[in-house]
Amino acid sequence: MKVVVASQNPVKVNATLEAFRAQFPADDIELVSASVPSGVSDQPMSDEETRQGAVVRAENALEAQADADFGVGLEGGICELHGIAYTFAWMVVISREGQISASRSMLLPLPEKVMQLVRSGMELGHAIDEIFGTENIKHKGGAFGLLTSDRMTRQSVYVDTLFCALLPFRSPAFRDA
Repeated sequence: MKVVVASQNPVKVNATLEAFRAQFPADDIELVSASVPSGVSDQPMSDEETRQGAVVRAENALEAQADADFGVGLEGGICELHGIAYTFAWMVVISREGQISASRSMLLPLPEKVMQLVRSGMELGHAIDEIFGTENIKHKGGAFGLLTSDRMTRQSVYVDTLFCALLPFRSPAFRDA
């Protein structure tokens, strides 16, 4: 099975491989990464924009690798609900046959000092690096890792979310009776 993930970020690549291995343990999985556009802003600021970015990335990834069985788009974003800012991610999987499945991660509240920088135009990862003195946090534990003291990490949340997005391709519960 050949899977193309729309990212070269090691967190996203490793999460994709781990989720596919968990859902398809008997299969030989070849993972390819592709740098493709999302069609949305660098820092999506709504649930819908973030989901759209994941869809477009998955479509573009599948198009970039003509022999791939699946295209995967992972897009992190921010939304504000009831006066609180949260980060989250959408995972979209598209099969070569055109079947689409998606799942969204849990919401992680963000500190206001981080959001001040994000609202001024900075990406979340860069804002966290600046406020907390980290370096390239989005290629490591991410906001999830930093704010939960590594109880959860960006990769672990992405693995679980992508695992759920893969259910319709794998679980008998989704097959026609």
